[in-house]
Amino acid sequence: MTQYILSFDQGTTSSRAIIFDKKGAILSIAQKEFRQIFPRSGWVEHDATEIWSTQIGVANEALAGINITASDIAAIGITNQRETTLVWDRATGKPIYNAIVWQDRRTADTCDQLKAAGHEKLVQSKTGLVIDAYFSGTKIKWLLDNVSGAREKASRGELAFGTVDSWLIWKLTNGALHITDPTNACRTMIYNIYTGEWDDELLALLDIPRSLLPEVRSSSEVYGHTTEGLLGAQVPIAGIGGDQQAATFGQVALEPGMVKNTYGTGCFMLLNTGEEPVTSHNKLLTTVAWDVDNCTTYALEGSIFIAGAVVQWLRDGLGIIKRSEDVEALACQVSNTDGVHFVPAFVGLGAPHWDSYARGTITGLSRGSTAAHIARAALESIAYQTADVLDAMRQDSHIDILELRVDGGASRNDLLMQFQADVLGIPVVRPKVTETTALGAAYLAGLAVGYWENQQALVQLWKREKRFEPHISADERASLRKAWQQAVSQTLHRADS
Repeated sequence: MTQYILSFDQGTTSSRAIIFDKKGAILSIAQKEFRQIFPRSGWVEHDATEIWSTQIGVANEALAGINITASDIAAIGITNQRETTLVWDRATGKPIYNAIVWQDRRTADTCDQLKAAGHEKLVQSKTGLVIDAYFSGTKIKWLLDNVSGAREKASRGELAFGTVDSWLIWKLTNGALHITDPTNACRTMIYNIYTGEWDDELLALLDIPRSLLPEVRSSSEVYGHTTEGLLGAQVPIAGIGGDQQAATFGQVALEPGMVKNTYGTGCFMLLNTGEEPVTSHNKLLTTVAWDVDNCTTYALEGSIFIAGAVVQWLRDGLGIIKRSEDVEALACQVSNTDGVHFVPAFVGLGAPHWDSYARGTITGLSRGSTAAHIARAALESIAYQTADVLDAMRQDSHIDILELRVDGGASRNDLLMQFQADVLGIPVVRPKVTETTALGAAYLAGLAVGYWENQQALVQLWKREKRFEPHISADERASLRKAWQQAVSQTLHRADS
């Protein structure tokens, strides 16, 4: 009987389900957006119940799309928006508050206090992270401190914390499994990436009871099965990967020195550094890439908070495009930005700046500036931010990076990809399957149940769709980068004033 792999791809703005065959080809895809909740400036929340309902809904829709049933699924792999923080009641399964999204900045003051108290070196030495509101730890603390009765319930062991993967698995198994994997645990600021354990010293620092925490399992193993009646058959749940690590696995960037960039709501670049973690001196993150076959692979990561989200803002906030796909045609109406630069620091700046207080700026406007110039500057901002991160990676790793593999929604934008190659000075390579996040989760699950024999079999499945070569001179590249850096410095200066 022919079987398939089902990926749950739970992202920041939508839940998706994708069904893959043995060649890694997409057979069926279903997607549903859900609400973005903005209670205050800098606060971003999701309704956890809506995350679950949309995710299970699209799973059933994907199955129906090719007229198969859950019994045709060999395994489920889960990939998810990372750092987004949920706490729920173990008895009722109900969240005590909305999910606090990775973009949320409400705990920036707490992070400032931790830094002022001199805890930065401790946190980096154990977690590979900088102290920032981006990560889950201070979000958990906020929930315990601000939701009535939460801290008391937590002290009695009545509450459960999870990133989105943990929440989905809890729901899929009707509370039988409270687990996560190292790719998600390492984004919490309370997990020691060197010992592979939740860290008591960090838990004490943030006043988080250990009883809240999920069990950390590997990224590829059979954890359990979906509860009876949910999908029509009990299906093995066999792979977990935080979205960016899953995308790296989906790009089969399995060798040290290979690097990928995912263009989603944010932009996330990962460089495989092998079995040895590399400490960053340029404000990058040292992270677990995956844990497969009792072997932990590490990566350097640069996190850009706003990438595709800047196009959504052009659509929803500014109203200069009707659909996100329209941005390329609008930007192509002009040959350059005519001096306009857009620094989309809507929720601060991530790597390599880590400035929670920066806010978006558009500089260089004149009476001749048009919607097309702003659209082109918005697209170019994604490429410039990526170039800043790649520079930091080169300095930290001392690796000569030969090409950038790309994926995610905006990677389908040829104008952006060509400009990306131009400002990087190296080729940008887009695979035939750009849904590499879901594909990586499928690979992790498939390996666990023997659907694919080994990792080498996955390498054979990767196929190039298009390669973008740099077309500008080194001098022109340097001039463009200098002008961008000036725009960034104005943004940072405004944050300091």
